[in-house]
Amino acid sequence: MLGRIFTVGGFTLLSRLTGFARDIMLAAILGAGPVADAFFVALRLPNHFRAIFAEGAFNAAFVPAYTHVHGERGAASASLFANRIFTLLFLTQLVLLAVAWLFMPQVIAILAPGFSADPLRGELAVELTRITFPYLLLVTLVTLYGGMLNVMHRFASYAAAPIFLNLSMMATLALAAFFPGVGHAAAWGVLIAGLLEFLLLAGDAAKSGILPKFAPLKLDEDVRAFFRALGPATLGSMGTQLALFADTIIATFLPAGALSALYYADRLNQLPIGVIGIAIGTVLLPEMSRRLTANDQAGAMASQRRAFDFTLLFSVPFVAAFLTVPDFIMRAMFARGAFSKADAAAAGATLAAYAIGLIPFVLIRSAVATFYARQDTATPVKAALTGIVVNIALKIALVGSLAQVGLALATAVGAWINLLLVIAFAVRAGYLELDRALMQSMAKFAGCGIVLAGALWSAAWFANQQMAQWGALRDEAALLLLIVTGAAVYAGSILLLFGRGWLKSLVRST
Repeated sequence: MLGRIFTVGGFTLLSRLTGFARDIMLAAILGAGPVADAFFVALRLPNHFRAIFAEGAFNAAFVPAYTHVHGERGAASASLFANRIFTLLFLTQLVLLAVAWLFMPQVIAILAPGFSADPLRGELAVELTRITFPYLLLVTLVTLYGGMLNVMHRFASYAAAPIFLNLSMMATLALAAFFPGVGHAAAWGVLIAGLLEFLLLAGDAAKSGILPKFAPLKLDEDVRAFFRALGPATLGSMGTQLALFADTIIATFLPAGALSALYYADRLNQLPIGVIGIAIGTVLLPEMSRRLTANDQAGAMASQRRAFDFTLLFSVPFVAAFLTVPDFIMRAMFARGAFSKADAAAAGATLAAYAIGLIPFVLIRSAVATFYARQDTATPVKAALTGIVVNIALKIALVGSLAQVGLALATAVGAWINLLLVIAFAVRAGYLELDRALMQSMAKFAGCGIVLAGALWSAAWFANQQMAQWGALRDEAALLLLIVTGAAVYAGSILLLFGRGWLKSLVRST
């Protein structure tokens, strides 16, 4: 399990690093103006639908079902099940793509109503979204292939696929002179990336002998069970995406640059979510599904507890850094070219608001795994929808005084409510025990985070005093100082509070 976590996490980290290189190019070329806002709407729209129909609901319903069929009745039955799901998935996505492409002006008018007062942003958003939206069909098939490969304990290609998005966009941005505009270049990069990701995953699935084919549609018991799980999972994923849609809708009424600040803050916030939270959750779901299929309840619970420990071990430094030195991070990463220091300050404040909810962001994938592995997708929906209601209500209340920072803060509060309710439901069902050892572990992680936050604040003060007269690379040098200082302090606090024995035991048992 640990090896698989590092496989997924390693490729995801490489994806995030190339993603930062892509975003540095985007920031320098697009800045935070109207063209950037139009492109980010075009990028968000297929990504929202992908999160609803592909990586969110589909994975939650398909992976446990495929694992169960494969474990109970063998590879032939699992292949037939996958063929039928593939056929249904392809046809529904094709219909969605055709409808969205035809009615794109109306879709943009609904999802970005603030653009109606700015014809430049509105018309450009329609053009760019028509280019990017077919990415949804391709990445949905990638998700199907990835889920099948993960059940077979082949994680590398699915984890590496997003790297193509970054490389493709960087290539088209470098060739922007050959496109009608920079926004068009970035949009075509998204579509080309979808094709490359599809070819990578289809090739790996074919090599593994599990590439699904078109099959006559038949609603047998396995397919019906899949849809019974898919319905609630879709509602849960849709609720989360509705909150993100609300961000996009509300931000279009804010001054130009608000959408861009949300985007760049979210990109940094997604680093620990993807590298840690999603990577561990991706490995944990098939692991728990396999153990529960074998009736190993204790082993499934132990796997989840270890996933919690690993998630917090690697996430606490990000929480401390994003809360205490977000401006340093944003200036060092993006403040160059068309992206000003004022833009970096706005994005930094937004990042700090997101960071308040970073712990639930990274833990939720592992927390809901105990329900999804039991093919119970309904219970997490109750928690998710409750969090969404609070989230959207807070967005409306806070956006007037805090602008996009209020949107991020509302998202953080909603994430906490979602996680706490999921944990409460799991404890009530007997799937999770909040024993003394777990509580002590949480308290120790909190202590390490507080110590690290103090060290980062002190290092930032020192950098401001000693590097005030520096010219070029001042922000980059300050960020490097913070990284070195933070790594040393955090490692020392972990060893002091937990001890070497705990760390060795965690590694050996995972």
